[in-house]
Amino acid sequence: MNFGQWLALIALVGALLLLWSLRGALILLFAAVVLAMALCTLIGRVQDRLACSRSLALLLSLLTLVLVMAIGAAAIVPPFVDQFAELLHKLPQAWAELLTLLHQGLQGISRMLYGSADARLDWLPKLAGSVQSSPTLTSGVGDWTLKLVAVVGNLGTALLKTLFVVAVALMVAAQPSAYREALLRLTPSFYRRRAREVLLQCGEALSAWMGGVLISSLCVGTLAAIGLSLLGVRLVAANAVLAGLLNIIPNVGPTLSTLFPMSVALLDSPWKSMAVLALYVVVQNLESYLITPSVMHHQLRLLPGLTLSAQLLFTVVFGPLGLLLALPLAVCLQVILREVVVHDILDRWDQAPRHPQPAMDQQAGVS
Repeated sequence: MNFGQWLALIALVGALLLLWSLRGALILLFAAVVLAMALCTLIGRVQDRLACSRSLALLLSLLTLVLVMAIGAAAIVPPFVDQFAELLHKLPQAWAELLTLLHQGLQGISRMLYGSADARLDWLPKLAGSVQSSPTLTSGVGDWTLKLVAVVGNLGTALLKTLFVVAVALMVAAQPSAYREALLRLTPSFYRRRAREVLLQCGEALSAWMGGVLISSLCVGTLAAIGLSLLGVRLVAANAVLAGLLNIIPNVGPTLSTLFPMSVALLDSPWKSMAVLALYVVVQNLESYLITPSVMHHQLRLLPGLTLSAQLLFTVVFGPLGLLLALPLAVCLQVILREVVVHDILDRWDQAPRHPQPAMDQQAGVS
């Protein structure tokens, strides 16, 4: 390698190290882009319906969002907070009940296999009693929640990051074309038209994903509320809201949303807990195979294994925010890899032409 190649390699490594050090800011910018795309989708719908200017459509969209959030906060937040606090208070009792059932099941298996109960399992009911009578477990759960919040950052830093994301999203939503053209100027001139097409496809994919996730989350929350009400499970509002919110996180979210209603149902009877599990399995299958394909205008076709791998990778690189934004990141990367790497590079990779045989070899072959 000559001096110029070594210099280019050093510059590439330096750029990668710089991007790695700025990964926290980059994920915040991507969150702002996702929020801006949601606003742009809403603004476009308002413009199509009212045939007004973009500034007026932006103002009407923001007023509508503020009104909807205020009504939702007034109607949902107070019962959700009360029921979620009660849910945390009942978790120790549900855990003790689960340990008791586990002890009974293991003792039954021991009697079937060996004809007598296993005395080595007597620590399970003792543990269940200590858990249920412990006055500090509920506060321990609260301390655990506070520690989880502390991992993300302190409240002031989180608020500043949220304001930054909202401010950037509003500025991008106000003039999306200007910011898109500014980004395109960073690409070579011969590739700008193609890069513009790729960016538009990324925007369409994000819009399809956001619309599908919003509708599917509302459907999952509604179905969970109806099913839990029919089963007679308490704290319906808190569990339904959790099911809808956690549905945004694929694979991990639905599993977490099942634990809370099962814990509450376990306090009534074991069969009700199993009924809640069956209910959530049915709801998630309806969401995966009926609701989401119906509401998506463009099928994203993300394989579950790739989605789970993206969640793990982006969580390791970007932290908890990477887990929340893993699917939109995967959607954009899928479009970029398909259009740029596959269509523009690999599909145009011609095989090297074969060298013609020497004239003497051709003559020898003829003779």
